[in-house]
Amino acid sequence: MSAAVVSEAVDERLPLRRLVPLACQHVLAGVAAPVSSVILIATTLRLSPDRTASLLSATLVLCGAGALLQSLGVGVLRAGARLPFLMLPGGAAVAIFLQIAQEYGPATASGSVLVAAAFLLCVLPFYGRLVRLFPPLVMGTTVVLIGINMIKVTAPMVASGPGLGFATLGVIGFFFLVLRGVWRQMAVLLGLAGGTVVAVLTGTELHVEQGGTFALPGLFPYGTPHIDLLAAVPLLVFALASLAEATGQTVLNSEAVGRTPDPGRDVPRIARADALVSLGSGVFGTSLMVTSAENIGIVQLTRVRSRFVTAAAGVLLVVCGLLTPLTRVLAALPEPVVGAAGLVIYAVIAVMGFGMLSRTDLTHGTDSVVIALALVVGMLPLVEPGMYAGLPSWARTLFGSGVAAGAIAAVVLCAVFRALGPRITAGSGAPPSDATP
Repeated sequence: MSAAVVSEAVDERLPLRRLVPLACQHVLAGVAAPVSSVILIATTLRLSPDRTASLLSATLVLCGAGALLQSLGVGVLRAGARLPFLMLPGGAAVAIFLQIAQEYGPATASGSVLVAAAFLLCVLPFYGRLVRLFPPLVMGTTVVLIGINMIKVTAPMVASGPGLGFATLGVIGFFFLVLRGVWRQMAVLLGLAGGTVVAVLTGTELHVEQGGTFALPGLFPYGTPHIDLLAAVPLLVFALASLAEATGQTVLNSEAVGRTPDPGRDVPRIARADALVSLGSGVFGTSLMVTSAENIGIVQLTRVRSRFVTAAAGVLLVVCGLLTPLTRVLAALPEPVVGAAGLVIYAVIAVMGFGMLSRTDLTHGTDSVVIALALVVGMLPLVEPGMYAGLPSWARTLFGSGVAAGAIAAVVLCAVFRALGPRITAGSGAPPSDATP
């Protein structure tokens, strides 16, 4: 495929009668992530229905703004790869946000999001070097720890109504079994709807707040964000790791639309857009936003590669975020139903981590030792919360977070074994060392 044809496909402007249905498909492929993440945040933090609706509104608006920024790009900011990307709250980022919020309060979690977003903007000039710190070995270990830690957080939500929770798990499993294509990507969202129907049929009352049709989301829902650099360490690690993930997604998306992958050019633009939108996340009280390749299946299915389709999807997400009846209904979902969906989401995150680890060579023992030691460091605070009670407060903050401790241990151990021990065979997936923004 010639460069001219590729450019024409990515930059094709479709008539409205084709653009809207195609944009709706992309919205359906991505809407489950913001809805489920906000409901998990609201339920875990015991937010009131009106604050939950406002948080969901803000998240959908941010997702839409991110899709517009990535699809259209802003040259003066060097942000946005001008590829058909969506931007969504990352499952791992939501898990870390909740962990910080539970340990230090939601205001500190919001402050950590602002710190991580600003940090990501600052380190982008060093992208080519930093991405090598996060080979599949490190990323896989970190993702496994995130999933396991959040399963522990979510399980009590199911325990508040185990019958309803397990019924919801069954409904979600059923949809994963029978659905295909874009509909299968909505299995969790449909499971939330099915679990809610079961709740209503069994006598659970839904308390939907009343209000107008349109409303803007509120700023600083937890008060003024509190900056605590040690508490923000897990999100800082995630922000760095997201560069490696963005590299793989850039290659995947570029190949899907027929463009020659250029991570050195595109990844910093993608990450810069992520960071700019995430600054808004800190202001509106939600987690870091990350560019997602969840909708690439739609591109491959429809053979429509135009970035203006995802830009239109961004507009639809903004409109959905401002429609308050929709957000108020979603905010009223029962806790056990939300908890069951959370268990599935975080279990899948853990499985993704195991998939990353499967790309390492464990036959020689070196990688397996690094993984084992990092998992020990990350699991200790989970199985024995008082392990570091006698340490100074800064050390308790750093080592008491299983995700942060395990991720740092994985990075350090991997680097040490590479430098001093037998050769580690895990591929980094990094771009050439001369890659610059």
